[in-house]
Amino acid sequence: MSRIGKKPVELPSGVTASVSGQTIEVKGPKGAQTFTATDDVTITVEDNAVAVTPRGKSKRARQQWGMSRTMVANLVHGVQNTFKKELEIHGVGYRAALQGNTLKLNLGYSHDVDFAIPAGITITCPKQTEIVVEGHDAQQVGQVAANIRDWRRPEPYKGKGIRYKDEFIFRKEGKKK
Repeated sequence: MSRIGKKPVELPSGVTASVSGQTIEVKGPKGAQTFTATDDVTITVEDNAVAVTPRGKSKRARQQWGMSRTMVANLVHGVQNTFKKELEIHGVGYRAALQGNTLKLNLGYSHDVDFAIPAGITITCPKQTEIVVEGHDAQQVGQVAANIRDWRRPEPYKGKGIRYKDEFIFRKEGKKK
């Protein structure tokens, strides 16, 4: 049994949800988002809450039950607030700066990395070594943060690279004489 799926998603004031078939559309002050669930679950809106129930007792139906409920909860959170990922840059000479709709990264390569900011995402650089990725779609925010991090992942010897804030990097001991 899914413990996450049992709990209905409450709709705060100012947020409305409508279901047509397997597609749910959530509208709020920050915009509208949609999610199409698989045929293994049923989505209903009742009493200012969205409930997700499985259509059977198969393993796939139970998996989709919890996942679909979490996706609906992310939609509700996204139309009301923003999702945020914070990145830190560690390394001598490594830095980031915004130029228009482009994030310029100096990461020790022979060239600067120009990262085009996609639509629906807001990137800010409070310091030269910090990057904040914000948006209303949880999946897109996580993917953009992962794409930025992929330009220079943290290495295990000195810890240089781009890491998530509060991420622990397992450090290795170097060669011994």
